[in-house]
Parts: sequence; C-alpha cells; structure tokens
Amino acid sequence: MHTVGSHEGSDRAELKRARRVIVKVGSSSLTAPDGRIDRERIRDLADVLAEQRASGTEVVLVSSGAVAAGMAPMGLRTRPRDLATQQAAASVGQGLLVAHYTAAFAAHGLTAAQVLLTVEDLMRRVQHRNAQRALRRLLAIGAMPIVNENDTVATHEIRFGDNDRLAALVAHLLRADALLLLSDVDALYDGDPSRPDARRIAEVADVHDLNGIDIGSAGKRGVGTGGMVTKVDSARIATEAGVPTILTSAANARAALAGEVVGTLFRATGKRRPSIRQLWLAHATAGRGSVVLDPGAVRAVVGKHASLLPAGVVKVEGDFAAGDPVDLRGEDGRIVARGLVNYDAAEIPELMGRSTRWLARELGPEYEREIVHRDDLVLLMAGPEDGASPGEAQ
Repeated sequence: MHTVGSHEGSDRAELKRARRVIVKVGSSSLTAPDGRIDRERIRDLADVLAEQRASGTEVVLVSSGAVAAGMAPMGLRTRPRDLATQQAAASVGQGLLVAHYTAAFAAHGLTAAQVLLTVEDLMRRVQHRNAQRALRRLLAIGAMPIVNENDTVATHEIRFGDNDRLAALVAHLLRADALLLLSDVDALYDGDPSRPDARRIAEVADVHDLNGIDIGSAGKRGVGTGGMVTKVDSARIATEAGVPTILTSAANARAALAGEVVGTLFRATGKRRPSIRQLWLAHATAGRGSVVLDPGAVRAVVGKHASLLPAGVVKVEGDFAAGDPVDLRGEDGRIVARGLVNYDAAEIPELMGRSTRWLARELGPEYEREIVHRDDLVLLMAGPEDGASPGEAQ
C-alpha cells in the first residue's frame, strides 16, 4: 500500500462528514457470474445507502446495469457489441433494474426515483437547469434518486462507460461533498491487481501524479463498459470541481462511507471553478475536427482566455457542424484548447483572416460572432501566467 503525491494516514473523513454524496455502482458489482442481476447485491447496497440516508446524508445513486439486466431476458450470454442490440437490452433491462431498486429501498421506507440522463442533457442550458431542479427536489422530499445513462437513446456514450463521468458531472451539478465510485476492484493499484507484487495506491493528491502507472482499461467481468481508465477520468472531473472521490469495491461501501481507510482516495484539487460544460469539454469529449490558429490567436486564447475570432484562423481540418466540439491547434500541431464551434467546417474558410466587423458589413450581422466563444471553450494547455497543468480546465 502506498500513496502518490501525498502522505499515508491523511484524513479520510471527507465521506464521513459529507452531507451530500454521489454513489456510482457499475454493472459488474450488481450481477452474478452468469450475467443476471443479483438481487442480493442490490439489497446489500440499498441497506448501506439507506443507513447513510437515515444518518442525515443526502444520497444520489448513479447506477449502471440496464444492459446487463436485459441480457438474460433476451437470451444473450455476453454483452452485445452492436449499438442497436445494446439499446434494446437497455430498454428491456432498465425497468427490471429499477424494479429491484424500488423493492430494496421500499424495505427501508424510501421511495426510489428513476432519473435517466445523457451527458448532453447536462450541457444544454435548459435541460441542465431542469435536471438540477428535479434532483434537488427529489432530495428535498426524501426520495432516493437513481440516475442512469439513457442507454436506449444514447449513441457513442453507451460504449465508453460514461456513467463514471456522468456521476462526476452530477456531483458537480449538485455541489456534492463527495463522490464514491464502486467497482469490482477494491482500489486502484500500481499494476494488474492479480499480480502478487501489485500495491494498492491509498491516496492520490493529483491525478497527474499517476502518469507512468499502468491503470489498465477493462473490467474483469465483461458486463460493463468502463474500466480503471474511465474511473480515473471521473475522479479527475470531480476533484477539479472540488469534490473528493473514493474508488473502492461495493463490498467496501459501508466502510468507505464511514471514513475507514479503504480503496483509493483522490483528494480535491479544484475550488469548483470550472463550469460543468468546461469539465465535459476537457474530459468527456473528443474533437470532431480542428481549427488551426495563428500565433497571435494562440496567445489570445491561451494567455488572455479570449474568444477565438475569424481573424486568427489559418486552416480548418475535418468535417464538423456548428455546435460540435473541435480542437483548437497551433500551427505547430499542438492542441491548446477545445470548444463548441459556432460554424460548420465548410463555412469557416470564407471567414478566415477577416474581422467580425468586416464580415458583418459584407455578409450580414449574423456573421459578427466568434468562431468559438470563450464561455464555450476550455484550455488544454496553460497560459504563462496560469501555472496549470495541461489538460486542466481553466
């Protein structure tokens, strides 16, 4: 057992003192070896969370398992690979999953409330506010919100274990005091946990300290989509938003919530400064194309946190539509930022090198806007006065 970037024996009381906790559980923690949903595991988890709720702590459960729950009724022995069958399995399984939770929480006098979200729902302003309002109201009336990715209609998100990232975004959305990620592994290790020489990493002061450590990429059971990579990504999102995170197994949930030294603690590094959109852009998206900036535009975007104007663009790469995330690159090829673009790729070449005033005069007032507005932009490279690490949301 060792720490990364911190000291052994540091305070584990974040979860014990927390008044609002987000708990995420993966498919592998809820299913039996044959892939079917294990009702006893759901009851055990519900017992732990009900105890926490009875102590006065607000709890939101982010639960995977819809696809896994739908596999057996559909006669599937392994998780389907094609998107349409995954969506069908999720549609069949979601009702079964929530029915099990409803019964398990009802035994404690708690009302389970299903909340289906996609990451995109949290990015759009209206849906973002509605989700926040609904979750806060559910907590206020004493319900147990059960959040899941809306796998029936999700596209690429369904394949990348985004319930881990979704949990971190929900933690930020609700300004939670802590995030608990439950997996089929009891902690993060410095190598394959099955190796006798693998050592548990008890604490991570900064996720960048994990560079060079073999995190791995797949779960052991094969019924979920996430692995340690997505869980570390989730911890990065949460800790940059000021939310300490503990990664451990479902069997250790009670001990973790009691503040015992189990799993891996990721200490909070941020002060809730990044917006949920910035966190999403930095950690849960990939650029669907690139816009290449001249040196002056790079300095303005990185050093001054300015919007990207048409005058600073020298090249467009890829095919993207207005509203898509795109990478902003310097002429040396380095990605300096990512943002939501205001134009289709085909429109930008006509605008490059022009001032917004000229564009408004020659093409109309609707062209007097930024290529990427600074509110829809996150830096992936620190400015000279920031001192931030690459990949950190500004």
